Amino acid sequence: MISTLVHESDVIVIGGGPAGSTTATLIAQSGFRVQLFERENFPRFHIGESLIPETYWVLKRLNMIPKMQASCFVKKFSVQFVNANGKVSAPFYFWDNKPHECSQTWQVVRSEFDQMMLENAREHGVIAHEGVRVLDVLFEGSRAVGVKVKTADGSVHEVRATVVVDASGQSGLLQNKFKLRVWDPILNKGAIWTYFEGAYRDTGKDEGATVVIQTPNKLGWFWNIPLHNDRLSLGVVAPFDYLFKGRGTHEEVFMEEVENCPAVKERIASAKRVTGYFATKDYSYRATRWAGDGWVTVGDAFGFLDPLYSSGVLLALKSGEMAADAIVEGLKIGNTSESQLGSWGELLNQGIDRMRRLVCEYYDGFNFGNFVKHYPEHRGTVTDLLIGDLFTDKVDAVWEPMESLYEENKSTPIGWDKGTPVELAVDKVNELFVPEGPKP
Repeated sequence: MISTLVHESDVIVIGGGPAGSTTATLIAQSGFRVQLFERENFPRFHIGESLIPETYWVLKRLNMIPKMQASCFVKKFSVQFVNANGKVSAPFYFWDNKPHECSQTWQVVRSEFDQMMLENAREHGVIAHEGVRVLDVLFEGSRAVGVKVKTADGSVHEVRATVVVDASGQSGLLQNKFKLRVWDPILNKGAIWTYFEGAYRDTGKDEGATVVIQTPNKLGWFWNIPLHNDRLSLGVVAPFDYLFKGRGTHEEVFMEEVENCPAVKERIASAKRVTGYFATKDYSYRATRWAGDGWVTVGDAFGFLDPLYSSGVLLALKSGEMAADAIVEGLKIGNTSESQLGSWGELLNQGIDRMRRLVCEYYDGFNFGNFVKHYPEHRGTVTDLLIGDLFTDKVDAVWEPMESLYEENKSTPIGWDKGTPVELAVDKVNELFVPEGPKP
């Protein structure tokens, strides 16, 4: 879509994905002039299709809920786990834990969802450009003052703004510029995925459930995400070296993993693959610094955790919301310093740390059924984590009971020294994300 280029705005947003469109929309709702630059033309393919319930609250602020309810997206009421032996857990129904409209969410086709979000931003007054590439962020001293863009006709322009928001995704424009990215030393995973039609799916309210299927060798897991038009997103996640070193093509590795996992093989026995194979590698990282004078990063430009538990879109929306609120406040009071624009980052990091810990527990062999059997009183708290209720310390009640099962299972966390307490190890790893990065 062609929009008229305006050479001065209150805020510039780089990137039109969920994080960028969220930030832009919420700022525009407050009456500020917002310009968004997206290098691709929508619709465009993207992975990250399963929403979790806590996305509801940001989508509500964006006035997206009626659009989601009217969409063709498959309704999602629960998540279910299949262990390495093929034993299926009881579904974790979100409604049972929180009887509210938010407990029904969706499995989305991202090309459609992202376009809906971008169009919604335009409806709220955002000037959104597609097919326009941001070449660089402009600085005067240490303060961001705008961007240099290249339009579809090849012409280059400078566009000025009081605040620049980097929502450029995993390309991480400012992360790369200032070398802020830290790769997670434990979650060094990769993924290979494809799409099927005619695959098995449950019925009733279980039809839209995300199913997490552990591989028999316990080295990885499959996501099983039902989409509309009878499509299934199926992907395998495992350590990077295991998936990508010396095992052949993406197709060969994927099909070998399917052959070795009866629970997956049964689900696609009568299905037809309808796309090629996709892969992503080394995707768990965070920034040591997420804001500066006149600039802030959100979504994947801030960091990415892991596809397990489908937290990606939630963290994109939540970081966009937090950043937008800080920017709006800063513009109103005339303070767009690093401390103001980045005031929300520690809270987001705390939420990511909680989800990261639950991810690590799973990779260490955590069994949901076994945990609930031992600690039925914590089923609701585990469900809180699964729905994305990450920004409150009430959920921290589950960690000590989880640790208590290690001795029984004779398990120690992957990548950590034998005998190291889980809490201390997590604290040690998280120290990597605390130091301040280099100043621009």
